[in-house]
Amino acid sequence: MTDDETALRELLVKGTDASVLREMIGFAAERLMELEVGGRTGAAHGERNPDRLAQRNGYRERDWETRAGTVELRIPRLRRGSYFPSFLEPRRMAEKALTAVIQEAYVHGVSTRAVDDLVRAMGASGVSKSQVSRLCAELDERVGAFLNRPIEGEWPYLWLDATYIKVRQAGRIVTVAATIAMAVNTDGRREVLGMATGASEAETFWTDFLRTLTRRGLRGVKLVISDAHVGLKAAANRVLGAASQRCRVHFMRNVLAHAGKGHRRLVSAWIATAFAEADADAARKQWRSVADQLRPRVPKLAALMDTAETDVLAFMTYPKEHRAKIHSTNPLERLNGEIKRRTDVVGIFPNEAAITRLVGAILLEQNDEWAVQRRYMSLETLAPVSDDPTISLSAVAA
Repeated sequence: MTDDETALRELLVKGTDASVLREMIGFAAERLMELEVGGRTGAAHGERNPDRLAQRNGYRERDWETRAGTVELRIPRLRRGSYFPSFLEPRRMAEKALTAVIQEAYVHGVSTRAVDDLVRAMGASGVSKSQVSRLCAELDERVGAFLNRPIEGEWPYLWLDATYIKVRQAGRIVTVAATIAMAVNTDGRREVLGMATGASEAETFWTDFLRTLTRRGLRGVKLVISDAHVGLKAAANRVLGAASQRCRVHFMRNVLAHAGKGHRRLVSAWIATAFAEADADAARKQWRSVADQLRPRVPKLAALMDTAETDVLAFMTYPKEHRAKIHSTNPLERLNGEIKRRTDVVGIFPNEAAITRLVGAILLEQNDEWAVQRRYMSLETLAPVSDDPTISLSAVAA
């Protein structure tokens, strides 16, 4: 009787059905990993073989969730390269990208202490440059195809925002803007349309980014929602000929900085009365009334309201069903929060390509999730903002 048969017989008389099943699954997984690692190294465990391709380097623990319960696995590690069991669910793309970026930082010697600790925790301290290059190439191909895909149809609403990430350039640590574009089409679906990295958010940067989107097919934009960066607003008007909506949330933060601490809640509620009006004309009238009443006591705040009126109230001219979603960059802020959470793990990126790899993978995952969710906006409410007559006819027929 072989050792494997003896071990299996012992399991069968060991305990309850559930525990036996878990043990059998673990037993089978262990044997399969040994076979796979043996094929990778060219030798069985403990075998002396002059033709061995790689040396083992202990194990790393991982819990495997199965229908029979949690199975504790001891996954073999290699001194060169890495091994991941074929029967386990592969990492999601964003997790692969994060791993690739961390490993790239590690093998190029530009990682932080926190990244070094993460590499060791993942059991990847023996990772090679060639392995990282292969992983990066696989990810870059998929992310590149996603970020450069053709854009079809009309996209009435476009959200633009940026988050800031640290990267090494020419031996220095600098901060670059990772810009993201999200839009809703006339089918009511939202998608991530693209991203770009740049040293600043100057008008030239935004112009180049928007022109890239139009070359890929972006058209039909009626409203651009952003934080009202001067360069962005000018570029959107020049390239897209679209109106601009200044993020209401960002505006309120700026306004309340001019109000005393004891009056901020009151001022916020007062300005919000304009947003509660039924139409654009009534909103503008109320806006000016509030500004005039604040002018004697808080002239800077009133002046800010005068300057921002057109941009902050732009959303009021669009269908009321859309206003809660187009008055701010909140839809992108939530996505930026997830990006920040993932990028903070890396800390300092080795290069801008690594930023695109990780952020692009996160955006691709998010886009896939949106694709299977319900429409972000209904077809009927989108008809008034579409230039396509078939959209209007479909809405009427419905």
